[in-house]
Amino acid sequence: MLNDAAPEKAIPEKPTYALIGGQMAIDRLVERFYHLMDTLPAARDLRAMHAPDLTETKRVLKLYLAQWTGGPAAYSAERGHPRLRARHMGFSIGTAERDAWLLCMGQALDDTVEDAQVRAEIRGALAPLADWMRNQPEG
Repeated sequence: MLNDAAPEKAIPEKPTYALIGGQMAIDRLVERFYHLMDTLPAARDLRAMHAPDLTETKRVLKLYLAQWTGGPAAYSAERGHPRLRARHMGFSIGTAERDAWLLCMGQALDDTVEDAQVRAEIRGALAPLADWMRNQPEG
């Protein structure tokens, strides 16, 4: 028989945002990600899809990743629901673009997030999200 008393509240897990070091860590991650996009030959076509000046793009990704990892909801306050796929429909995103994005983000995570388990959790969550962004058929 269930106890009628109020169940003990579980201690909430610390959000990924806090585990990686908050906004400073998000900023480092995004800066490293775009540096890699600028410099890795495998990301050349992906980089070409972006404006020459990445200032605004970086700012928006920093807002999004902060919120996505459990930090402040400034992205939604400013831009509304993320609607990531809809916002990217104007770009031709296939397997190569997804893989280049994941390559840059994976390397940026390796370079900026110390905890291997947290890196793995972030990668595991980003992979299906990156795949969902594809709007071109295979091949």
